[in-house]
Amino acid sequence: MKLNKVLPVLFAIMFLVMVGFGIIIPVLPFYAEELGASPTELGLLMAIYSLMQFIFAPMWGRLSDRIGRKPVIMIGILGLSISFFLLALSTQIWMLFAARIIGGILSAANMPTVMAYVADITTDEDRGKGMGIIGAATGLGFIFGPAIGGTFTNINLHTPFYISGTLSIITFFFVFFVLKESLHSSVKKDSSKEKSSWGSVVRGPLSMLYFLQFFISLSLSGLEATFAYFAAVKAGLDSVTLGYIFMIMGLASAFVQGSMGKLTKRFGEATIIKVGILISAIGFGLILLIKDFTTAAIFLTIFGIGNGVIRPSVSSLLTKKSKTGHGATTGYLSSFDSLGRIAGPILGGVLYSIAIGLPYISGIVLSLVAYLLFRVYTSRSSQPLSST
Repeated sequence: MKLNKVLPVLFAIMFLVMVGFGIIIPVLPFYAEELGASPTELGLLMAIYSLMQFIFAPMWGRLSDRIGRKPVIMIGILGLSISFFLLALSTQIWMLFAARIIGGILSAANMPTVMAYVADITTDEDRGKGMGIIGAATGLGFIFGPAIGGTFTNINLHTPFYISGTLSIITFFFVFFVLKESLHSSVKKDSSKEKSSWGSVVRGPLSMLYFLQFFISLSLSGLEATFAYFAAVKAGLDSVTLGYIFMIMGLASAFVQGSMGKLTKRFGEATIIKVGILISAIGFGLILLIKDFTTAAIFLTIFGIGNGVIRPSVSSLLTKKSKTGHGATTGYLSSFDSLGRIAGPILGGVLYSIAIGLPYISGIVLSLVAYLLFRVYTSRSSQPLSST
């Protein structure tokens, strides 16, 4: 398979998946509220999805190592579609929870399997480029999705869910007809790969990389959960203005991720991870100083650029160094990311209630913890850290 032909296909798949997912983000709170959900139930409705992804991502990753990437990606996309249609047809709160649980379980297959696909088709030299392309597709999809969802919310609260479900069906058939399997039969049957488990992951030589991703995700989701309140108090920004700010940040982050091929070839993953963490920490500090739209956009973009290059670089490094299958490796990485997204909003909310700047001070601390974890990893590793 030629890399330049396959990566655009994977980009399109993840972009469409994330557009469909993003469409329902601004709608779901109002939809749940209309069905009588309390603020606590709404919080649980958001958290249950990430919890299912935390539990099931490693399973899907391991399964893709055995049966191939394409069928597992198709299962994940079909699961998303089913969950969207179930949400559209829900008339009671328990039906919303059922739809989110089903969606979380099945869609947990998407990200780790697509990343494993990238690892299958790329050399060590091009691995960073491939992971960056997937990161850019994810980020861009998450920018356009909520914008589309917000537009159709004014028409009917059910409409965005039907649009997302239909888009997922279209993506399903796109994968079926266009995407070719990346995992050959000989690789599927390869018994030389080590078996993976939670015990081997948290105690293994690569454990620091997984924990690093957890702390990065924890700090990011804490910011996402509290920044709207912080920006309103510090700079008087409303929801529409915040949407523009996050769009600017997302576009800048996607642009940098799309340039990961050149960056990793020049500097290597190790340098990019360290610099990305340090830029994120600086971004957290600058966010405390926002005064208006311009400063908020600039400072959040600085943070987004630093944060955006970390996940693709960690994914690239892990799939190079891990002795287990690519699917298992990326599955556990997705689990650590989901765990951070479960705990982050809770931690951010608690810290914000104590002092409005505390989530961002804690973000600096968590970034430094991630940096120290990476230093521990590099000190323990006797192998070269990059392809350069």
